[in-house]
Amino acid sequence: MSDFFRGRRLRRTGTLREMVRETFVRPKDLIMPYFVVDTPDQNMKKPIASMPGQYQLSLDMLEETVARAVDMGLRSCLLFGIPAMKNETGSEAWAEHGIVQRAIQRLKSRFSRLVVTTDVCLCEYTSHGHCGILDPAGQVRNDATLEILAKTALSHAQAGADIVGPSDMMDGRVQAIRATLDENGFQHIPVMSYAVKYSSAFYGPFREAAESAPQFGNRKTYQMDPANGRESMREAMADIAEGADMLIVKPAGHYLDVLHELRQRCDLPLAAYQVSGEYAMIKAAGANGWIDERAIALETLLGIKRAGADLIITYFTEELLEAGVLA
Repeated sequence: MSDFFRGRRLRRTGTLREMVRETFVRPKDLIMPYFVVDTPDQNMKKPIASMPGQYQLSLDMLEETVARAVDMGLRSCLLFGIPAMKNETGSEAWAEHGIVQRAIQRLKSRFSRLVVTTDVCLCEYTSHGHCGILDPAGQVRNDATLEILAKTALSHAQAGADIVGPSDMMDGRVQAIRATLDENGFQHIPVMSYAVKYSSAFYGPFREAAESAPQFGNRKTYQMDPANGRESMREAMADIAEGADMLIVKPAGHYLDVLHELRQRCDLPLAAYQVSGEYAMIKAAGANGWIDERAIALETLLGIKRAGADLIITYFTEELLEAGVLA
């Protein structure tokens, strides 16, 4: 009788390893982000320099790109809008014929089974680049912003969105959005809250992609301090109490401890956002031949799933679907 553990027995062949595999990344687990631009131009597919393989898309190119991804097995997407006009209040965010509203209508009219999730925030729409309304001193006014966020979420629901995702990190925004949706007959629309969103240096490439960099200051007064873990649980529990149906942890890779602890504390569906900086670093190392890019991408997603995520928002979605490497 052997007196030590022989773990290699179940690793001997690929078939055995598959039989006992604990964690899987499947097409239904992934959400692909898209950046859609309000432009009169057709066939616009503008590369995002800091995010190789990602683009700013005109409406027609969004539809074409999504069509190809759906054919490969895409189940869900997340829309970010880049308006033709920005102002102090970000009014294009809730305009009836705003860019995201038109994108929702276009996608849902063609891909009825595609889950269309929308980012509910103001930073892409405000001239100052902050996620809320400013006071004369340039500080974000929390409570004054809630009504605008709720109007934006409602406009997305009216356009046909399946899920709304507030990412602004204003206190009380889930409650405000839930109340507005319910009052207007959209009790069935889930709120997927960016409950735990850190003020992270990993967002840099996104701000180029979404043209959303703040014109002054930073977002440290509303996004979370990366040093704080316990605070993340308070934020998440508050959003649950306000009526969130799903929660997001953002970023993903360097906050797996937070994701894992949240998984132990709540039974709502959890998503993790593998953000632009995470994606860009893997792409850069792959381009230099330092790593096997596809293998690293898949391994990072397995780690995120293993930590407790049900869903992963990742820019690698299309690439991995096309490669056919998902379970």
